[in-house]
Amino acid sequence: MQRHDTASIGERAEGVAAHTRVVVRPIANPLTYGFLGVAVATTTVSGLDLGWIPTRQQHDVALVLLAFAFPAQLLSTIYAFLGRDTAVVSGIGLQSVGWLTFGLLLLTGAPGRRSATAATFLLAAGAALLVPACGAALGKVLPAAVITLASLRFVLTGLWERFGGTSWQSAAGWEGMALAAVAFYVALAAELESVLRRTVLPLGRHGRGRAAVQGSFDEEVTRLEREPGVREQL
Repeated sequence: MQRHDTASIGERAEGVAAHTRVVVRPIANPLTYGFLGVAVATTTVSGLDLGWIPTRQQHDVALVLLAFAFPAQLLSTIYAFLGRDTAVVSGIGLQSVGWLTFGLLLLTGAPGRRSATAATFLLAAGAALLVPACGAALGKVLPAAVITLASLRFVLTGLWERFGGTSWQSAAGWEGMALAAVAFYVALAAELESVLRRTVLPLGRHGRGRAAVQGSFDEEVTRLEREPGVREQL
């Protein structure tokens, strides 16, 4: 009886395996949209930091973060989830809610007034971004650089919110412009790569990042059964 039950279980397992299919649905590359979101966000905030935008217009800057940067990065995060790129998901996702939170703090705060709450949040968010930056660096150097620069941007802004002084504010502003330049480059490189189906501007792909665009289909799906959403547990 026990042998019969064991055989039945084995036959059922083989039947399930034979009829199970994993469907992978192609999507557009969300890197362009996400990194353009951070480029516009940091450029606008840098304008406030460097005095190009008057302090009295702080609430207008907040609206840019809430109406443009957050939705752009949120949508990019959703499609990065579908694309199964964990590092990019975490990096862009943390930035999306980071800009949302910072925008709300700017919107509700008095123009030019520093906040200990904002300082604590920005320093913690900057530290959190280093986690996906490390993951992204294992496959794509320049997207990892964007996430790392975003981390530094949050930290410098947090230091100004905590200690004040024009030095911290200027450093945050100019670093933010450097972040915008790298983000624009990565967005353009990702866009050209998607449209032309080949690398035009390098993203620093290596390892699995290079295999993702140069490897065979079999290489891409080799470990698919071990990925979250397919395997039973996370």
